[in-house]
Amino acid sequence: MDPEDLPFVVAEHLRHFPDSFFARLGPRFLTAYDRTYLTSPDARAYVAEMGGQPVGFLIGGIDPAAHRRHVLRDYGRGLLLRALGSLCLRPRLALHFLRTRLVRYGRKLIPNRATRQAPAVGTTGVTAVLDYVVVAEHARCRGIGARLIARFVKDATDAGCARVTLVTAAEGGAGPYYERHGWLPQGEVRTPEGRRLLTYDFPLHEGPTPEHP
Repeated sequence: MDPEDLPFVVAEHLRHFPDSFFARLGPRFLTAYDRTYLTSPDARAYVAEMGGQPVGFLIGGIDPAAHRRHVLRDYGRGLLLRALGSLCLRPRLALHFLRTRLVRYGRKLIPNRATRQAPAVGTTGVTAVLDYVVVAEHARCRGIGARLIARFVKDATDAGCARVTLVTAAEGGAGPYYERHGWLPQGEVRTPEGRRLLTYDFPLHEGPTPEHP
């Protein structure tokens, strides 16, 4: 993924995940946030093209804790200012943030706390997190999503990760797709808004990578 791909990535992100909190902060914030994946050594960002045009993308963290430190160190101030600006323009969203996310985000994003909890560099057994994968509607049923996922799994394997994890919507999500490709259901979680999400893991170094259809 290059900076020139960000307008496509943000537009598809907003189209497919309009209810995610970062999407609700608006396209300017989402562009700045997605940009952090382009410069982080502990994250991956891919774009799939067809006919020279982007038709899909994937972003994820090979070492999520290290990527979080990268974001805080290099982008934290800018993201904070953009988020505050967005919340000032969206008072209902600001109230929602105070009620549901302030404490949780504070625990994760305070730099000293993040540093204390982060694993040492070179530690094996890290769980990679596939954050978002999207294929444009007109390009589906061509195996593009499977190839993006397989590339991420390979990079996680090469980095020594123990597994890859992801979440998908419990109702109308891609759970059956992931199960067909060897992902193991781990249970259910709920977002602060009450949406039900299913968690899936793909163990590494113990079997084949997800299939290419």
